[in-house]
Amino acid sequence: MTDLRGIGMTSQRTRLRLIERLKAQGISDERVLQAMTDTPRHLFVDEALAHRAYEDTALPIGFNQTLSQPYIVARMTELALLSGRPKRVLELGTGSGYQSAVLSNVAEEVYSVERIKPLLDKARVRLRKLKARNVRCKHGDGFEGWEEFAPFDVILGAAAPETVPERLLSQLAPGGVLLLPVGGDSQKLVRIQLGDEGFEETIIEDVFFVPMLEGLQR
Repeated sequence: MTDLRGIGMTSQRTRLRLIERLKAQGISDERVLQAMTDTPRHLFVDEALAHRAYEDTALPIGFNQTLSQPYIVARMTELALLSGRPKRVLELGTGSGYQSAVLSNVAEEVYSVERIKPLLDKARVRLRKLKARNVRCKHGDGFEGWEEFAPFDVILGAAAPETVPERLLSQLAPGGVLLLPVGGDSQKLVRIQLGDEGFEETIIEDVFFVPMLEGLQR
């Protein structure tokens, strides 16, 4: 597998240029910027695409899935930290494992669900290599969440359902936050917080994610 430190187009200097771009786009939380600096994105794509790892763009990872654009990963991580360091985070859609690795630097525990088994197997290898011991993954349906470890301080989705699944809202801790792209052709990133008087929804910005699908793929 590609070297952790990177060379050439995956070198530390190239990675720091990405961080400067994220700052210019409004990412200001130092915890997030440090987590993005510390997470070698080139490990999360096939070696043939490693030279593009620090571009601010989504990249294919197979099975019609993508490695999310760094800005979106940073933005969602920043939103996850608005109420402080979360103890327990549920990620829907492990994908390459990149968002899981970033979250592992800013949360106490990360629980990640992926419906496509070959993607999950690769992600587990990468996360082990990075020694992300506070990340637990399972082959499962994101619509179901992970009830065994609920409630969660943050539930964060990397794929877009048409509407917000009620099952996920029921797994939020008091004060907890659901961050999810929602919609079909036109998607919005929404932030839903469970407060004393129920759920409060805020629309963050327009986004484009792959659709969130039910069922398992082996």
